[in-house]
Amino acid sequence: MKTIAVVAHQKKTLGGGLDRLRSLLAEHHDGELLWYEVPKSKKAPKAAKAALKKGAELVFVWGGDGTVQRCVDVLAGSKAAVAILPAGTANLLAHNLGVPADLEEAVKIGFHGRRERLDLGRLNGEHFAVMAGAGFDAEMIADADRGLKERMGKLAYWWTGLRHAGSSVVATSIDLDGERWFEGDASCVLFGNVGTVGGGIEAFDDAKPDDGWLEVGVSTAKGPIEWARTLGQMSSGRSDESPFLRITRARKVTVRFAAPTTYEMDGGARGRADKLKVKIVPKAITFCVPDAAPYAQSA
Repeated sequence: MKTIAVVAHQKKTLGGGLDRLRSLLAEHHDGELLWYEVPKSKKAPKAAKAALKKGAELVFVWGGDGTVQRCVDVLAGSKAAVAILPAGTANLLAHNLGVPADLEEAVKIGFHGRRERLDLGRLNGEHFAVMAGAGFDAEMIADADRGLKERMGKLAYWWTGLRHAGSSVVATSIDLDGERWFEGDASCVLFGNVGTVGGGIEAFDDAKPDDGWLEVGVSTAKGPIEWARTLGQMSSGRSDESPFLRITRARKVTVRFAAPTTYEMDGGARGRADKLKVKIVPKAITFCVPDAAPYAQSA
């Protein structure tokens, strides 16, 4: 490996910090190191493009799911491998791939772990690695992004979730691989590439990031009581057994809303849309994973 790169969100912390990261990289690598620090995740794509243009074969991404998603969107389809340094709030992708929030171990996985070509989702032209959604979850995430995550950490999602549990439903139609699957009032639509979506909740019990399928879920829950029952079922049993959830899988999905609805991907709010076009992109990117990755254990 001649050239490696680091794309680091300056406001995120892990272990001994970025100075410690430099020392660890020097212990493992004596070739060229490209170093990019960004003040927010929106600036990460430019850094990832620069790293790719300069021939980086391995890109370490220091940050949360939002920073990783922004880099993944650029690196999809390339030969570069991505090593996650989970310095964010939720670190959902790292959790699902078995990458620990331990700087030394995460760096070792980057250099010596398995290289796995995994799937990505693509929503309205942008790639995601964990999940995307519209409605309740997107409103919750958008609300948490307004400074709460920095002050409250993971609790921000639970707080904003309680605030939005009474959100209204919207008339929704969902087509899977060209066939109508759902039509009616929905409070949330989810698309998953992995199983765990936050707070230990298994939204998609059978999801694997290398199976060539996109998990699809729609919730009709409305009001705090129905959402409490739904989240309780997702936390303690199979999600598809909830009376307020329908779950299946597809390769291409088209969602239409009667009114513009907030949507998100990998924990980052993206605004509002009245139509979502989503598909799975098989074997789209290479991740560095531990030898005993959780998704592989159950495969």
